[in-house]
Amino acid sequence: MQREFRRLSRRTQHLLSLPEGLNVDFKREVQAVKSSDLVAFANTPQGGTLLIGIDEYTADNGVQRGRVVGCDVDDKARLTLVNKSTGCIPNIELQIFTENLAASKPILRVEIPSGQHRPYCTQRGEYAVRTDGRNRALLPEELLAIFMEREGEQFLSRFRDAVYQLENQLGSVSHALSEGMLGVSERLYELDHQLQRTLNRIEQLTDSNKKRSRNLMQALRQSQAGIVQLENSIAPVINDQGQHLLQDIEHKLGMLLDLLDSDGGNGGMNH
Repeated sequence: MQREFRRLSRRTQHLLSLPEGLNVDFKREVQAVKSSDLVAFANTPQGGTLLIGIDEYTADNGVQRGRVVGCDVDDKARLTLVNKSTGCIPNIELQIFTENLAASKPILRVEIPSGQHRPYCTQRGEYAVRTDGRNRALLPEELLAIFMEREGEQFLSRFRDAVYQLENQLGSVSHALSEGMLGVSERLYELDHQLQRTLNRIEQLTDSNKKRSRNLMQALRQSQAGIVQLENSIAPVINDQGQHLLQDIEHKLGMLLDLLDSDGGNGGMNH
């Protein structure tokens, strides 16, 4: 962004063609700028501009205008403005431009944007706002309205940020769950298929062979306990199809255990 101009910028020329008003104020020198001037523009919805090095005069039509007379534009002048802005509560951001350098009457254009942390006040606790060509104190109801607006905007910003983060987190969780559930479903179908084959084979075994299936019974009991634990863990997030599959697996495990217990018991008694 250009900060120095050899002549007057178009913006300054336009502002000089207008009288002092809601968004522009003329100052003869930097020392004439008060903290309340900065506060007033920062509290105004559109912000405003200070033209320093400008003297007021009354035109032939009776309207006041500004003429360029020049002012100090050195580092000391800039530091004076910055100190005034940082002395406000909260600090006010300024954009300082130097213009008309080619002439013998340089000026300063100070842009004061509408503050994001309104309301602003001076170190003395003075709250002001810019009206038509002047500064005035903020009324209590105006101060309350600004406070409520600021708190509402901050709450809305925090709420939107929280919702955005929650949506991202849920998206990541949903993605992970969908991938995880896909893997779980594949394992469940595989286990169900294995149980069905085991059930068919046990039904074909002789009593003597069933008696030797104690290791299988122990493995089945452990599998049954593992399925119950798995069901309790994933029940809140698994779909209906997965829940029915888990129940079917539990049922088949029970059938296998009943079959082995009954046949094994009979075989043991005969033995």
